[in-house]
Amino acid sequence: MQLGTRWNVGGEPPSRLPETMVVAVRGVEDELAAESVDASTWRWTLTYLEGKPIIELDDGTSVHLDPAGHAQVTNPDDAPEED
Repeated sequence: MQLGTRWNVGGEPPSRLPETMVVAVRGVEDELAAESVDASTWRWTLTYLEGKPIIELDDGTSVHLDPAGHAQVTNPDDAPEED
């Protein structure tokens, strides 16, 4: 069993995360800064599903690994709209 954790935007991600996920997290944080979004109180949440890490930001942005091991970022704006 693996336990998750939380950390602040701009903080140090857990050392057990794959580098590709750390790069994706930093990319999201860079985009927030470029858009002047005040994410100073936002946190990342790391959980595991079937042993694979999933990271979610307070705004709904998520990062997961695809089958090839590459980090995939999903923004809440990218979700399909419901009728």
